[in-house]
Amino acid sequence: MMNKKKILQLCTFLVLTSTFLTIFSNNATAREKVPQIQSNIIQKTIEQAYTKFKPVLDGQNASYIPYLAKADSALYGIAVVTVDGQIFKVGNADHAFPVESVSKIFTLADVLQKKGTDTILHKVGVNATGLPFNSVLAIELNNDKLGGSPPAGNPLVNAGAIATASLVDGKTLDAKWKSVLDTASAFAGHPLHLNEDVYQSEMASNQHNQAIAVLLHSYDALYADPVETVDLYTRECSYDVNALDLATMGATLANGGTNPRTHLPVVDATTSAHVLAVMATAGLYNTTGEWLFKVGLPGKSGVGGGIVAVVPGKLAIGVYSSRLDAAGNSVRGQLAVQFIAETLGANIFSSKAQ
Repeated sequence: MMNKKKILQLCTFLVLTSTFLTIFSNNATAREKVPQIQSNIIQKTIEQAYTKFKPVLDGQNASYIPYLAKADSALYGIAVVTVDGQIFKVGNADHAFPVESVSKIFTLADVLQKKGTDTILHKVGVNATGLPFNSVLAIELNNDKLGGSPPAGNPLVNAGAIATASLVDGKTLDAKWKSVLDTASAFAGHPLHLNEDVYQSEMASNQHNQAIAVLLHSYDALYADPVETVDLYTRECSYDVNALDLATMGATLANGGTNPRTHLPVVDATTSAHVLAVMATAGLYNTTGEWLFKVGLPGKSGVGGGIVAVVPGKLAIGVYSSRLDAAGNSVRGQLAVQFIAETLGANIFSSKAQ
């Protein structure tokens, strides 16, 4: 029979083992899931942002694209997706709308992943242009070596996005389009689809982008046929997403390139970091500096009314509201993201003294 000392030692061992397993289990749970109190805060915060800014009617729909001009400007939705796959949403977060320029970051990710960073640095550029997103002057300044970049300038302005589209892998237009859409769908976690009405509407009114492509081609800064490239770029801007899709796609970047809902890798962590860096230079066009100053997050907007903001390692925010400011950014979207970032303490430049 065991003496009392051995029994006491055994009991002590069992208690310590049980305590260790409980702590380990709790820590593992904490890593796998955002604590419930934080989950409650996220949902409460986006509901507050929705209520606070729903009455805002500043700005107007993009008038130069007929399809977008007809969008219901009363619609407004917010979604948040965390890197552990939790979903929070409010309002019209499931309403589909054209992705427009937000698509540029996912095509950039596709090219970066397959062609490497040097391709983008030397053939497109990553510096901010400081000019409107559809500027031709920026091309001329860069070509004259006054802007410190190749002629296209930056992947998130039209010239740079068109140049990036010309670098997409594929021997045919359809093959290139499949590469673009497959990558975007992997970011979203489900198949995305071309909005044929948007595509036709933009193809009928994209003469300015055609001119940009021809100008880039004349400077040897376009790497495929100009007509085909503009067609691909127009398709790229014409697939439908919703605010939840944008939050999921942003959360994939926040999660080092792995979709937190499907758990499937889309791009590697280095590509994700480079995309986020470019978002910080030109994600909101020529007002990006002001955005970064106020919000402190990499973001990307589109004239369809969508906006995505990313908190690396934590979460992403997707917002839809079609009314735009003069630079082409969603008015309510910017207000909502700024409020959410401030409330959650998400500014990546913010720190507390130790």
